[in-house]
Amino acid sequence: MMRSLLLLLVSLMACQQAVAEVQTKTVEYQDGDVTLSGYVAWDPEVTGHPVPGVLVVHQWMGLTKYEKGRCQQLAELGYVAFALDIYGQDVRPDTVQEAGQTATIYKEDRDLYRRRLNLGLEQLRQQSGVDKENLVAIGYCFGGTGVIELARSGAEINGVVSFHGGLDSPSPADGKNITAKMLICHGADDPFVPEADVKACLDELDAADVDWQMNVYSGAVHSFTQPMAGDDNSRGAAYNAEADRRSWAAMRVFFAELFDQDVLKQNAE
Repeated sequence: MMRSLLLLLVSLMACQQAVAEVQTKTVEYQDGDVTLSGYVAWDPEVTGHPVPGVLVVHQWMGLTKYEKGRCQQLAELGYVAFALDIYGQDVRPDTVQEAGQTATIYKEDRDLYRRRLNLGLEQLRQQSGVDKENLVAIGYCFGGTGVIELARSGAEINGVVSFHGGLDSPSPADGKNITAKMLICHGADDPFVPEADVKACLDELDAADVDWQMNVYSGAVHSFTQPMAGDDNSRGAAYNAEADRRSWAAMRVFFAELFDQDVLKQNAE
């Protein structure tokens, strides 16, 4: 019994040490008169040489501790991760109603949306230790839509991962601008993403000869990677632990392919 407790204590201390190795900071940057406030995480033990950079695009509540936590997870995997700010440092919706209104501003003005996305990508490029030739973007819900818009803007980026993002295709011709490979992680029972939108998005990608893959998770609705969404599928947005785990694993394999990493070694970590 004592030996088991000792092993558990050592394991917990090791986990704490691993987390402590990750460093973070807030990064302020500008879009004209608007101040944006992002967040970067990195592990100084692995940035003695350039490493791939990951842009993280937030959900409709803005940049929160959720995205910051994802940045820390990515840093623990050996990446430099930068969570951008689409809304501006003083704009953090308090309710889903406010979030919907704020997100709609950018969905109805894709030029503005894309500009803010590319400003975030430029901030990632500027971070110390980032390999500027190896960049990817991931996004959640509103941010899942965002990473597809980033690709449509013609951004020079290796790949994008959309987690339960909107999949509409407002300007199908923009697909020709996409150079990134794409992984779409989608809930099979997501009521907020109509099948017509899914088809339109995939038709756009096919017409532009984009290298894409799509994972569809049974029993998953919108927001399936977000514990703060609760567990009531009847609301249309809910956490699904299996879909969260599987989509994160799929992302890691996708990154390994993009960056020519050892998939088996990575998955064993």
